[in-house]
Amino acid sequence: MSRRHNRWLLPASVLVALLLGLLPLPPELQPYRPFWLALVVAYWVIETPDRAGLGFAFVTGVVADLAFGGLLGEQALRLVVMTFILQRFRTQLRFFPVAQQALAIGGLLLNDRVVSAAIHLSLGVPQLPWTYWLAPLLGMLLWAPLFLVMDALRFGRRN
Repeated sequence: MSRRHNRWLLPASVLVALLLGLLPLPPELQPYRPFWLALVVAYWVIETPDRAGLGFAFVTGVVADLAFGGLLGEQALRLVVMTFILQRFRTQLRFFPVAQQALAIGGLLLNDRVVSAAIHLSLGVPQLPWTYWLAPLLGMLLWAPLFLVMDALRFGRRN
């Protein structure tokens, strides 16, 4: 049984994630913005490890650093750490139901906040307010719909 893989989907999904990260939000909603890029990178690392690995995460992170105008290398480091953990546990994660995968992704997004806080602390950059720690919860809730949509697009299903 051969499945049709859409080669354009990986770069298009990264571009959409970057655009969603750049989308202006009201100041009240800004802390709840999910880390779209991490969700998309996590999907590709789990589903196509031959196309998405540490190099992919690093390059995507540097592009995001340039696009968002933050500390150069911060998002690259955050995505590489997440990708390294995902690669280590990929075989187990693939067999989890989507709800359990969402819990694991939530843990990874929380770890991402810890890495970000450590970077900011070590460089003397002001820490983000406590409300920014709620974004991993929203990312965890968005994992299942994102996973199902990306799978449907990747395999060409039409429902």
